[in-house]
Amino acid sequence: MPENNPVPATGSPAAGGTGQKNLQEDKNQRYWFHILLQDTPSARHLHASRLANKAWQQGDRACIVCDTEQQAEEVDELLWNLTPDAFIPHSIATSPDTPCTDPVGVLLYPPAIGDWDTVIILSENLPAHADRFRRLALIAHNDPAALNQARSHYRQLRTLGIEARVYDQRKR
Repeated sequence: MPENNPVPATGSPAAGGTGQKNLQEDKNQRYWFHILLQDTPSARHLHASRLANKAWQQGDRACIVCDTEQQAEEVDELLWNLTPDAFIPHSIATSPDTPCTDPVGVLLYPPAIGDWDTVIILSENLPAHADRFRRLALIAHNDPAALNQARSHYRQLRTLGIEARVYDQRKR
C-alpha cells in the first residue's frame, strides 16, 4: 500500500535512509527492532547510545526516549564516555516546555513528530503516531519482561501497517 504522504529519504543509510520515497517497503525499512543477546538494561542503554551516535555521525538529529531520570542519567553518562575521542553533543530534556536543541537528546517525554530524524525507544510506551516518525528503533535486552514489552510494541506497529525489521542478536 503506497504512502499518501511520502517522507523524503533523509539522513544516513545506516539510520534508514534508502533513497526511495513512495513504497510501503521503504516505510517498513525505517522501523527496527534490536533484540540483544545480553540480558541487562545496561546493555540496552549502551546499544541505544551507539545507535544515537551512529545516526548523529551521519547527519541525523537523534533522540533516546526514556521512562525514568535514572535511565536518562545512565544513557547520558554513556553518551559522555562512549569512546575516548568522541564528543556527542547531547542533553537530557525533562519537559516538552523546554525542548532539547542539541543534535542528540535524551528525552523524558514523548518526542514530537518532525523534531527528530531518528527516534530510539527505551520507554515502555510507544509514542503516539509512531508511524509518522522518519525512523524508529526499539531495543529489547534478552529478558522475559523486556521481550514481552517488545512484542507488544511490535503488535502496535503492525496495527499501524508497519512490519518492522528485526535484528535478533540471539540468532548469530
